[in-house]
Amino acid sequence: MMKYDTYKESEIDWLADVPEHWTNHRIDWVAAIVRGNTGFKRDELLDDGEYVALQYGKTYKVDVVDNDFNFFVNSEFYKKSQVVSQGDTILISTSETIEDLGHSCYYNRDDLGLLGGEQILLKPNNKLLNEKYLYYFSKKFCAELKRYATGLKVFRFNTDDLKQLSLVIPPIEEQNAIAQYLDTKTQAIDKKVKLLEQKIDYYKELRKSLINDAVTIGLDKTVELKSTEIGIEVPKKWKRFRLKDIGKLYSGLSGKSGDDFRQDDHPENKGFIPFTNIAANTYISEDNLGKVVVVPIEKQNKVKKGDIFFLMSSEGYDDIGKSSVLDFDLDETYLNSFCKGFRLQSKECNSHFINYLLQSDNYRQLLIIEGKGFTRINLKMEKINDFLVYLPSTREEQTEIAKYLYQQTATIDKIVKNTLEQIDRLKELRKSLINDVVTGKIRVCEPIQNNNVEA
Repeated sequence: MMKYDTYKESEIDWLADVPEHWTNHRIDWVAAIVRGNTGFKRDELLDDGEYVALQYGKTYKVDVVDNDFNFFVNSEFYKKSQVVSQGDTILISTSETIEDLGHSCYYNRDDLGLLGGEQILLKPNNKLLNEKYLYYFSKKFCAELKRYATGLKVFRFNTDDLKQLSLVIPPIEEQNAIAQYLDTKTQAIDKKVKLLEQKIDYYKELRKSLINDAVTIGLDKTVELKSTEIGIEVPKKWKRFRLKDIGKLYSGLSGKSGDDFRQDDHPENKGFIPFTNIAANTYISEDNLGKVVVVPIEKQNKVKKGDIFFLMSSEGYDDIGKSSVLDFDLDETYLNSFCKGFRLQSKECNSHFINYLLQSDNYRQLLIIEGKGFTRINLKMEKINDFLVYLPSTREEQTEIAKYLYQQTATIDKIVKNTLEQIDRLKELRKSLINDVVTGKIRVCEPIQNNNVEA
């Protein structure tokens, strides 16, 4: 690993020493900063159109907006101030999680895009700054933006916060070499990640197929079927219920401030199930529980083994209505405020079977279409209460199907978990590589001593 001959103090509190000939510049000195103010609703997006629609929900997880990004709008949404061009960098300025706040993506298309809300655009001065170098450096400073985060349930920063940050900038020729080097290295890593993601997609589709088949037809494939009012066929003996016929919804935590979740040593700390635990798991994980202050006089709903939890609010449609079931006993524990709990009251029903049913494609789609909203998608309580399900007529049959699915999906889940760990290691390698190169810890070319950026 090559290093530069001499280093100096960066004079930036979140950066260590940098190469001697690199200089510091505030972001707003070398790039225009534009706040997004155009909102695109999901039903306004087109498969083809005049402008690429950079809707918040479509960009907050991607690293590059390229020709595979196929969401468009027409000229009625056009605003000159919101135009995104080749080489621009887009920052996510609002997020449910502090980890995603400030996430950046690079606009790599020849056609024009229109910026969506909850995002900030960086347009580099190409005479002073290589556009790709700015994008790669954003991967470093986006972590620093988190210290400016405001909000309790939704975090955000603004353009004034962004202006407080500085970049360390080498001469333009060196920026070009750094950008080219990182393009080569990250593309190789991204290719490996993509292959692993394709492997995961295969196993996830297999898993979904197993669940879809078992919860709508059952294990006996010779059984006679009937049509239902929700558009699927089920065995003739299966019974129709609304969820409120077999159980009761209850609310998550209410009246909590951010401070209630940050007091690690408080004597009244109790457990709570986070949003992310439900989003990521079929069964609630014991490894992802939080702490919250709940005093004895509060009237909050405790969770119980066998409860099913719903995500009632989300940034996108993929998570809305997602369910997970609690399969073990917990001492006094509560539920995140973005969620609802569902407790079975019918002894004829198995909560594990119902949870698998709710995660099947047919039922997921029926829930998703009930979600409403713009920046956040929300489900109303009555939509869950009135939700129709068709269940095997006996608890024994439900239990048999649930056990079958648990056994079949356990192996798949293990394969997916191991593959995700490989992806995480590659992504961490990518992150470390970018960080080391854009801060000068790794030298990728011979240093050029004259700097073309003027203070």
